[in-house]
Amino acid sequence: MALKVLILEDNPVARGFLSRVVRESFSDTIAITEAGDLETARRHVGAATPPPDPADAFRLILVDLELPDGNGMELLTELQRYPATKIVTTLYSDDDHLFPALQCGADGYLLKEDRFEVLVEELQKIVRGQPPLSPAIARRLLTHFRAGSTGSDAGDPAPSALSAGFNSRASPAPRSVAAPDHERLTPRESEVLTFLSKGFTIKEIANLMGIKWFTVNDHIKSIYKKLNVSSRAEAAVLASKEGLV
Repeated sequence: MALKVLILEDNPVARGFLSRVVRESFSDTIAITEAGDLETARRHVGAATPPPDPADAFRLILVDLELPDGNGMELLTELQRYPATKIVTTLYSDDDHLFPALQCGADGYLLKEDRFEVLVEELQKIVRGQPPLSPAIARRLLTHFRAGSTGSDAGDPAPSALSAGFNSRASPAPRSVAAPDHERLTPRESEVLTFLSKGFTIKEIANLMGIKWFTVNDHIKSIYKKLNVSSRAEAAVLASKEGLV
């Protein structure tokens, strides 16, 4: 019996990337269904009604958050009773996206900026009964829990979002992002930033642009400096908000 997977992602390149991750993660025969918007995803899952035959149900659903016709959290809310493992796959690593997604029923939270190998390793945790969680997200959750244990209750998520028991090493809270001086980005840097925002790894960007990986790395360092950010996720989100990509 094939493992049925639904990938909700509006970017076709990112959908292809996630399909490769899924196929690499499991030894089962995989049957992947792709959806580029909420309406299509809803049709595939039958308006959130589990099919009479469990063999017809999706076992794994990957959900992007920002979609052309709404937000992936809408689908998560509708599918809370649907018998599938539901994983958010996004570029957003901030609390405003993370905790609401968990409250809406997400069983895991992965950043598309992570390396292919990291995403595969995280998805394989499903087989061991563990929540797939990008390392940066695990650190953010642990930092949040530790802050809460000191007596701060401002902005704490509801208990239902905290019951998964995630574990990781603590790390400093992400620093604020200053307004970018995007006029200073060179055309090459803008091209690299576009690929970063679509979730490509450094190696993949190098192959697409026909340059060496260390040249891509130099461009990324320059982008970080000019945009005053410290991660690919911050750069991608800022680029989207500022209309750079």
